[in-house]
Amino acid sequence: MIRVELPAHLRTLAQVRGEVELEVVGAVTQRSVLDSLEARYPVLRGTIRDHATYQRRPFLRFFACAEDWSHESPDAPLPEAVATGAEPLLIIGAIAGG
Repeated sequence: MIRVELPAHLRTLAQVRGEVELEVVGAVTQRSVLDSLEARYPVLRGTIRDHATYQRRPFLRFFACAEDWSHESPDAPLPEAVATGAEPLLIIGAIAGG
């Protein structure tokens, strides 16, 4: 099982509490995790990545094992700790202001 932590506004939209656990078939990548997340929670389609381009939304960041994976290839394998469920993939809402 892959563990995913969503920001509060996406947990509210998906009507979940705490972490989400997902089955991912094949390689554990950002793309495969997000595909599984959107398949299980269709209401999240388009909220994390663009409908047409599948690019990450500007104010969301991905973290795995305390490292920023936001600019990594969506098909790059995530760390083993995430793939085994020892660590969650964090989807975090970025903060902007000035």
